[in-house]
Amino acid sequence: MNDLDRLINDLEKAPAAVRKDTEKVVSKGALNVKQATQKRWRGLSNAPRLARAVTYDLHTAGDVVSAEIGPDKDKEKMQGALGNLIEYGSVNNAPRPGLAPSLDEEEPRFVEAIEDLGEKGMPQ
Repeated sequence: MNDLDRLINDLEKAPAAVRKDTEKVVSKGALNVKQATQKRWRGLSNAPRLARAVTYDLHTAGDVVSAEIGPDKDKEKMQGALGNLIEYGSVNNAPRPGLAPSLDEEEPRFVEAIEDLGEKGMPQ
């Protein structure tokens, strides 16, 4: 019964451990996207402070871990409200995508990290 008790104990702890590891993976992916977006938008003559307005927030609700990444439109972050205009363009301005290509670039690394996490959590 000792091995069975250990297994039961490990399984009871698994959700908290997996959630913590998932938070680390999502946070790292969000940071990578944030930094890549900042790099793409750094030095824009028409929005020189936009790169510094890019932030991310990590959210955990039950078993769901997510991140919100992009220009912060709060008054504390100057030019954050210009993010959509710069990303998608307008009638008078061509788009200067920063967020979309950064997400595309991060996706394979993120998927691999989540797969590794899943394999790590599987019983042998």
